[in-house]
Amino acid sequence: MGLALLVGSLGGVAAVYWGIPLPWMLGPFLGCAVASVVGVSLAGLPKGREGGQVIVGLAIGMRMTAAAMATTAVLLPAMLAGTLFVVAMTMIAALLLKPLARVDHRTAFFATAAAGMADMATVAQQRGGDPDVVSLTHAIRVASVVAVVPVLVIGFGEPGDLVQAGSAIESLPLLALALGLAWLTALLMRPLPFPNPWLVGPIFLGAALSGSGLLTVAIPELLIILAQLLIGISLGVRFKRTLLLRLPRVVAAALAVSAYMIVSSAGAAWVMSAASGLPYVTSFLALAPAAVTEMVITAKVMNLDAEIVAAFHVMRIAVIASTILLTFALFERLEKRLRDRPI
Repeated sequence: MGLALLVGSLGGVAAVYWGIPLPWMLGPFLGCAVASVVGVSLAGLPKGREGGQVIVGLAIGMRMTAAAMATTAVLLPAMLAGTLFVVAMTMIAALLLKPLARVDHRTAFFATAAAGMADMATVAQQRGGDPDVVSLTHAIRVASVVAVVPVLVIGFGEPGDLVQAGSAIESLPLLALALGLAWLTALLMRPLPFPNPWLVGPIFLGAALSGSGLLTVAIPELLIILAQLLIGISLGVRFKRTLLLRLPRVVAAALAVSAYMIVSSAGAAWVMSAASGLPYVTSFLALAPAAVTEMVITAKVMNLDAEIVAAFHVMRIAVIASTILLTFALFERLEKRLRDRPI
C-alpha cells in the first residue's frame, strides 16, 4: 500500500509537470497500472476509493441548489433516453465481444453491461459465464474511458462557467462534520438498492444541506486532489500481470469494444446535445460508458454541470442494475435469432 501511494504520488507529480489533463487522477492511475503490469506488487489503500468518492459526492451535492435540482428534474426524459441508448450500445458491444474474444454469449453480455464490475462478475458466474473475463473486460473498459474521455473533453471541449456558490462556508470543523455525515450516509445506504452508495449518498446529503439552505460548506481543492489520487490508485492496482498474460485475446477484444463504446457515446452526445440543449461536453460525459466518479470529477474540473452528469449516470446504473436479468433474457433471444439465421 505504501508503494502504491508512492507510485501514485509520483505519477501525479509527473502528470502535472507534463501538463496531462486531470493529472491527480490520470497520473496515479497510469503510474500504478504500468507498475502493476510489469510485475510490481501494489495494493490500494483500504476504503481509499470509497473515501475519494465520498469527498467528490459531497462536493457535487453542495453545488445542487434548489434551482439546480429543478433543472436536473426537467431532464428526466433525456436521462431515460440516454439509459436506453447505453443498453442498446452495450448489447451490440456484447455481440462484438463474443467472436473477438471467443467467449460464450453469457460472458460477453455481462462483460459489457454498463454496471458494477464486481456485481456483473458475480451474476455471470451464477449464470455460467467466466467471471475472470468479465472482471478483466470491465477493468479495461473503465480504464479506457478514464484515460481517453477526460483527455478529449479537457483538450478539445469548451469549459463551462459554473463556480462554487459564494455563500459556501470555509470552516474546518464544519467540513469535518459534513464529511462524517457523508460517510455515515453512505454506510446507511449500502443495504439499500441504490447504485454506488459511496458517491450517491454524499450527493444526496450535500443536496439536502445545500438545497435547504441549512449548510453549504466549501470543499478545499487539496481535498479534491486527495480524492483523485485515491481513486486513481485504486483503478491502477486492478491490473494484474498474470491475468493479462493469461487472457491476451480478451485484452485485445476488450480494447476494441471499449473504443467502439467511446465513439458511439461521442456520436450519441451530438444528438442529445441538439435535443436537450445541454452543452456537448456535458452530454458526452453523461453518456460515457462507465466511470461515474471519474466523469463527475472531469465535469467539476471543467466547471460544467457535474450534478447533471452524476444524475445521468445514477439513473443509468439504477435502471441497468434493477433490470439486468430481464435485459439478459432479451439479449439471449436476440443472440439466438442471429445465431440461427442462415448465412
